[in-house]
Amino acid sequence: MKSVVLAAGYATRLYPLTENFPKALLEVNGMSILDHLLRDIDNIDGVDGHIIVSNHRYYNEFTAWRDKNTVVKKPITVIDDGSVSNESRLGAVKDIQFAIDECGLENEDLLVIAGDNLIDFSFKEFVDFAERKNSSAVMCDYEESLEELRRCGVMVPDENMRVISMEEKPREPKSNWCVGPFYFYRAEDLPLIKRGIDEGCGTDAPGSLVCYMCEKTPVYAYEMPGKRYDIGDIKSYEYVKKVYKKGI
Repeated sequence: MKSVVLAAGYATRLYPLTENFPKALLEVNGMSILDHLLRDIDNIDGVDGHIIVSNHRYYNEFTAWRDKNTVVKKPITVIDDGSVSNESRLGAVKDIQFAIDECGLENEDLLVIAGDNLIDFSFKEFVDFAERKNSSAVMCDYEESLEELRRCGVMVPDENMRVISMEEKPREPKSNWCVGPFYFYRAEDLPLIKRGIDEGCGTDAPGSLVCYMCEKTPVYAYEMPGKRYDIGDIKSYEYVKKVYKKGI
């Protein structure tokens, strides 16, 4: 199993902090966001390596981070998706396929995460859940706020938490289940990614892949046992720094 970190965005809402520096490497309580994420994932027995998907502008920043890293013990591979601006970015779904092609991951289970969120629980429980279900899986949490639901992926589950349908940023959400940017894709489902791209699946948001995939193969939802911190702008970044400084 490999972890794939999507870190090829340009984080324009965090300018000037990220104008020439990747969001995933911003510091939170003495470590980069990426270090916090990978320190946890590195302890999952089934994970034997990490793939960081960068854009061309930040590629050297990520390789410099990798070369001096002392937090992560398992191999780190940084790949450059070739994009040079927010307007030319590939999008998250195409970046997943790029990682599969570039690193030969066709026969690997993948833990795919966004590099700009932090959590106060371990990814291990999520991986264990997906392996028990023997299926691809998403993380979700119950959200009361209509405003927040309109800003995320919203899925409709059955009584066993199998994802029946999902929609990205719906104006009229069909449930209160918000899907976070953390996904487990089993190896046998990976061909659906290229197929989805070829058939016109949305490619910008990573959840667009689930919207397509849940109609083709079983995808189960794991309810988050703790909090997720989405670092999308300066205000949310300052907030998460205060939370981590106090101790989560």
